[in-house]
Amino acid sequence: MEMKNNVVGWFEIPTANLDRAIKFYETVFGFKMNRQLMGHLEMAFFPWLENGLGSSGALVFQQEHYKPSTDGTLLYFTAHSGDLANELARVEAAGGVVLRDKTLITEEIGYMGLFLDTEGNRIALHSRK
Repeated sequence: MEMKNNVVGWFEIPTANLDRAIKFYETVFGFKMNRQLMGHLEMAFFPWLENGLGSSGALVFQQEHYKPSTDGTLLYFTAHSGDLANELARVEAAGGVVLRDKTLITEEIGYMGLFLDTEGNRIALHSRK
């Protein structure tokens, strides 16, 4: 089978407090999120480019089916500054916790860092330099 798109099409990050989570992600990444009620879900959408690579997603608040976690799937955000150390430096001031400082994966792949967001989700950052 020939692939025509990237594997990931969408992601959702569970929150316990959507207002707090929006403030955290807007502070760390320096962009505004669009908050909307989608049926029984409260969501705040990450910005996306119509013709950009990769996918977008949202923060989600719905107590019954969405629970923040430090276990399970690990989502990597691209550091749009070009150096994940910039975004990682804003994590603690925004209320999160840095779990792993900028670390070389390989020269070909680049660097990664880990943090806990204000909701208790373990999230990663990636940059080439």
